[in-house]
Amino acid sequence: MSDLSAIIVGCGDVGGRLARQLLAKGWQVSGLRRSVGQLPEGVAPIAAELSDPAIPQAWPQRSPDYLVYCVAASQHDEAGYQAAYVDGLRHVLAWLAERGQRPRRLLFVSSSSVFAQKDGEWIDETAVTEPEGYSGKVMLEAERLALASGLPASVIRLTGIYGPGREWLLSQVRQGYRVAEEPPLYGNRIHAEDAASLMAYLLQADADGVALEDCYIGVDDDPAPLADVVAWLRAYMGVSEWSEDQRVRRTGSKRCSNARVRALGWAPAYPSYKEGYAAILEGKH
Repeated sequence: MSDLSAIIVGCGDVGGRLARQLLAKGWQVSGLRRSVGQLPEGVAPIAAELSDPAIPQAWPQRSPDYLVYCVAASQHDEAGYQAAYVDGLRHVLAWLAERGQRPRRLLFVSSSSVFAQKDGEWIDETAVTEPEGYSGKVMLEAERLALASGLPASVIRLTGIYGPGREWLLSQVRQGYRVAEEPPLYGNRIHAEDAASLMAYLLQADADGVALEDCYIGVDDDPAPLADVVAWLRAYMGVSEWSEDQRVRRTGSKRCSNARVRALGWAPAYPSYKEGYAAILEGKH
C-alpha cells in the first residue's frame, strides 16, 4: 500500500480512469467535478464549479501530494476555454494558497493544439508553439500559468483522445466517411486508458524521485495518415460503400513523438489505432 494522495480536478473520463489506476496502487484520491455521483468508487468527492472562486467545502484539509488538473471545457468557444483552463486553474491555485498547501507537483493536462505545424513533420516537446486557433492559444496561456505557479509542474500535451464513448470517427466511417489521401493528413491519437496510464506513470515516477521534465507529449507509437486509419476501420467493420459527398479535408498535419516519455519507461497498452479501435469494436476497454 501507498500513503500517497492526489486531487484530480476534472475527474471525468480520463480523470476517472487515472483515479482507478491510482486507487489500484493504494493511493488516496479525491476527485473534483460538478456531479460527484459519477465518480469512481473509492474516490473522495469534491463537488465544485471551477467558475466559483470560493474554496469548495469538501476541499481536503491535508495537502495532497499531487494535484492533477484534467478538465474538459463544457463550452467550446474562446470564453469557455478561458473559463475552464485559465480561470479555473487560477481558482484552484488560490485554494491551495488559502489552505497553505503545497503539492509535490502539479500535472496540467494540455493539448497538442498548441502546435500549429501542418506539413507532416515530426515534432517533440522542443518544437515551436505558435497556435493559430483560440484553443491552442488559451491552452498555452494556461500552461504558462501552471509552470509559473511556484509549484513544481509538468504539462502533458495529449493528442486526439479516443476510447469507449469517444467514437466519432467510427460513426463517421459507418456513414461512408472519406478523406483525402494526398497529401497525407497525419493524425495523432492516444487511447483514453493510455492517457491515464501516462499520468499515473509520471506521478509515480516523481514520487519515486525521478526528475521530471516540464513538458511531455501524450501520444501512441504510430501517428498515421487519416486515410490509412479510415481504410483500416472500413475493412475491419466491413463497410463496403462510401460517398464522394462525404469526402472531407482537414487542415493540420503533424506527427508527434512520444520518445521523451518512453525514455522514462512508459509504453502505451494500445501502441497504434489498430489495437485501440479493435478493443473498442470488440467491446473491451
